Amino acid sequence: MSQWKYPLSTKFMYRALCLALGSAILLSPLQALAASETSYAVEAGTSYSSHKDENDNAYRKGGKHKRLTQGSQLEVGESRVLNSKEIRKEWDGIEPEYGPDKAVEAVKAALPRKDYEELFPYRLGSAQWHEAAKGKEYYKENQTDYFSYDNLIQAVTEAANIKYKVGTRKGSKNSQEVFRLDKEGKTETLVSRSADFNSEANRGKIIETEIVDYGTFLKEGTKKNRKRELAALLAHLSHETGGGWDAAPGGPLRWGLFWNENIAGRTGQNMSNFVDPDSSKLYPGFGEKRYYGRGPIMLSWNFNYGLFSSIIYGDKNILLKNPEIVAAEGKIGFMTAILFWMTPQAPKPSAHDVMIGRWKPSKELAEKGLKPAGFGITTMVLNGLEANQPETRRAAHYRDITSRMGVDISGEKLDTLGMKPF
Repeated sequence: MSQWKYPLSTKFMYRALCLALGSAILLSPLQALAASETSYAVEAGTSYSSHKDENDNAYRKGGKHKRLTQGSQLEVGESRVLNSKEIRKEWDGIEPEYGPDKAVEAVKAALPRKDYEELFPYRLGSAQWHEAAKGKEYYKENQTDYFSYDNLIQAVTEAANIKYKVGTRKGSKNSQEVFRLDKEGKTETLVSRSADFNSEANRGKIIETEIVDYGTFLKEGTKKNRKRELAALLAHLSHETGGGWDAAPGGPLRWGLFWNENIAGRTGQNMSNFVDPDSSKLYPGFGEKRYYGRGPIMLSWNFNYGLFSSIIYGDKNILLKNPEIVAAEGKIGFMTAILFWMTPQAPKPSAHDVMIGRWKPSKELAEKGLKPAGFGITTMVLNGLEANQPETRRAAHYRDITSRMGVDISGEKLDTLGMKPF
């Protein structure tokens, strides 16, 4: 998921830096979604105001805050209902334009149902998928339309009702509290806290916080960039879940969204339980459960199942105890993809910020060839292992989807040639 900020060891967060969005047809284990170690920096081009509120004892600068030393009074798993003043103070308020109803409008405006279904006729569970898969080892007669347009709409709708916040002790990158806000219910839940967050050594350190409003998906930037954003996300997902080959009926691009499980994990060719020992205390594996790649982003590893479960449900144990949900419910699968797409991972930006034009490379990043902003940069955000490569099928999907949308992408850098990892 993008590089997430939560209380995990530097060792295993480093392991996860390269997104394991590897193709579902690969037989090697997939590492997914990374854990961020440093605070997100608002890039040039973002307008913001800063002030000091003597009453709430906080310093603010856009979505990033600096508070004094007191952490939350909640215990992990506890929730509290906030009033309007508390929401403004602690969460930068709730913007109506980023609500669920607006999110639905944004998706339909960018890509209507008819166009979506014509782009992905062989998506998992569709009539054409059943025709192509019948008699195969992986065929499920009762498979529903996992990647349906309705599931995408529902995922965007529910994600838009969530805000995510991380508080980090300054100078202690792994000492964090993670919160979830249900915007409709105005309910804040503390979903995790590192064991040393309130230790004697950290208690006096300033807490730096950052906030992500998932309702901003497809709701920021120009209309063209909003379409480009959706096209880019679907292109990456299509590449990771594609079942096509060069001579496939209708062409290989029509076979995007064909899979939603890593084959080696599903069949038992790779029997790893994908439980990382460094994170197992915070996000323990349960029984014989295995956390191999599932869903449109091939969500892998216990720490990612636990974190996504915390953000989606407010309870880390739901997906840890039932990882099968990610492959069984298309809405949940799409939600994991959207949350991943929207969350920055220092030193990487979020793919969202890249596509809407907010992100600008620093001098250091520019020297690594990480310029200009565009689809090629999002590939580096998702998978640094694809550095310095010509256009792949990811880019072919992107060209195909933007063409259907009527969006001109001429001049946009779609490959990663000349780029080094962040």
